[in-house]
Amino acid sequence: MTEVTQVHAALATQTRLSLHYQVAMPQPQSHLFEVTLEIEGWEQSHLDLKMPVWTPGSYLVREYARHVQDFQVDHNLVWQKVGKNHWQIQTDGQSKLTLFYRVFANELTVRTNHLDTSHAFFNGAALFFYIPGFEQQPIRVTIVPPEQWQVATTLPQVTGTDPTYESPDFDTLVDSPFEIGQHQLQTFEALGVPHQWVVWGQGNADLARIVADTQRIIETEAAIFQGLPYDRYLFILHLTPNGYGGLEHKNSCALIYPRFGFQTDEGYHRFMQLVAHEFFHLWNVKRIRPKALEAFDYDAENYTPSLWFSEGTTSYYDLLLPLRAGIYDARIYLQNLSKEMTRFLTTPGRQVQTLSESSFDAWIKLYRRDNNSDNNQISYYLKGEMVSLLLDLLIRAKFDNQRSLDDVLRLLWQQFGQPEIGFTPEQLQQVIETVADQDLSEFFRHCLHTTAELPFDQYLEPFGLKVVPDTTGQPPFLGLTLHSEQGREVVRFVEAGSPAQQAGIDPEDELLAIDQFKVKASQLNDRLKHYASGHTIAVTVFHQDELRTYSVTLGEPRPKAYQVVGVDAPSPRQAQRFQGWLGGALRELSS
Repeated sequence: MTEVTQVHAALATQTRLSLHYQVAMPQPQSHLFEVTLEIEGWEQSHLDLKMPVWTPGSYLVREYARHVQDFQVDHNLVWQKVGKNHWQIQTDGQSKLTLFYRVFANELTVRTNHLDTSHAFFNGAALFFYIPGFEQQPIRVTIVPPEQWQVATTLPQVTGTDPTYESPDFDTLVDSPFEIGQHQLQTFEALGVPHQWVVWGQGNADLARIVADTQRIIETEAAIFQGLPYDRYLFILHLTPNGYGGLEHKNSCALIYPRFGFQTDEGYHRFMQLVAHEFFHLWNVKRIRPKALEAFDYDAENYTPSLWFSEGTTSYYDLLLPLRAGIYDARIYLQNLSKEMTRFLTTPGRQVQTLSESSFDAWIKLYRRDNNSDNNQISYYLKGEMVSLLLDLLIRAKFDNQRSLDDVLRLLWQQFGQPEIGFTPEQLQQVIETVADQDLSEFFRHCLHTTAELPFDQYLEPFGLKVVPDTTGQPPFLGLTLHSEQGREVVRFVEAGSPAQQAGIDPEDELLAIDQFKVKASQLNDRLKHYASGHTIAVTVFHQDELRTYSVTLGEPRPKAYQVVGVDAPSPRQAQRFQGWLGGALRELSS
């Protein structure tokens, strides 16, 4: 806690403020929100205001203050910036203060703000100041939208004619995004609780189908935790040309998806996995959360080694839940799992960065990718998903599906989620060991704190499954990724230790020819198939505009994919365990 926060926290116990924001958008085409903050009851000689540098659920310092402009204070009070996101006002005895500022909003993601002539969307962390030490005081927000625009948020509306909403504290305000415009709106019930889908943008989404399958997802997830912990829930969906992602909130989520991404079964299933993922977060991370995220510090990074569970376990369930909800079958589930396993086993960074390091370093690595990222890091989403799979299978095999990772989540919900007490890494391991009824110290050491390969077959075998690499049609290994960009063939990635890297080829090199013959990105694999492993080829590139030719000795073909398939002649017990886990017949995998 900073010195400013400590001083203000002491004052907040004695001072009751009236805090009222007004958010206007008189010229949406300018992408500028006009924000007014009225403060009443201030008693000190100066007022500190801070803009969050990040938003919960997206672990990167995004410096939201960089979009603030035209800051003004009434009564001609003296103010100055004393930090990148810190404004200080000399209040001169004024107890009632009015501030005005604009925020530029032209970044359409789930974690930022966007305003144009068709709609307005904002996250509280990216739009509102907080007064250090006074974060627990209630805040009112009045929206002044263009004519005929509607407001969607989970904050309760204050009785009256103006669209005014009340938040009990700053955390809740940050956790309650607003969608404002002429959107599609679909209200429905699940388990007797009202829900809404709000959809902005045009596309081929079948909203009726989405609502029906969302109801099934809600019921399936609620069954794990034995009920719903809210009075209403809001799904916000933005349809864009090629965006993808989501951000969880306690009583809502914001999603972004390609506008024409719903036509194929694969695209629709991917969308429902996104829905299942963000909805699952209302328990896992919004209420069951690491100790480091129990109380948010909006001024700096909040470090934890446990994002592997918050995000990775959620990723494990986002494939499993649509299966349980009947949206697809066990065959489709295993196809999706195989794709995830392929991503994991073809990322060389898994042999460099441990899972706990990946969680801790989210702030400087996961969201700041470069051409070497796949060489030196592994996503805590992806490896966390793989480790969660192993944990679930470990527990299920030991107890013949009478216990599972579901029981871990229920116990965490009871001990930490319902009282909203953050868990430590040690407490998380203890809960998992309680359900597994065994010491898992070696499992956690191996999976979280080393880069050793995960023993998939060991845990899949009791369920009649195994992992099979597929090298069919693969050329000898060169070790680079090539993209066509405006008539140039550009190297985008070079795998560490690969023949290409050992020869000296770098990302951003322009590939011109192999053995003096021009080659395009679309032709590379076919060209390499003309050679055998161990063959030396001449690769000609422009390296920083300098023409170079490298001698490259090709390696053995690498698997292009990994498939989770049934073992030969599975036993009745394996088939029974498979049925208890995935609800399908193991024999149907090979039919």
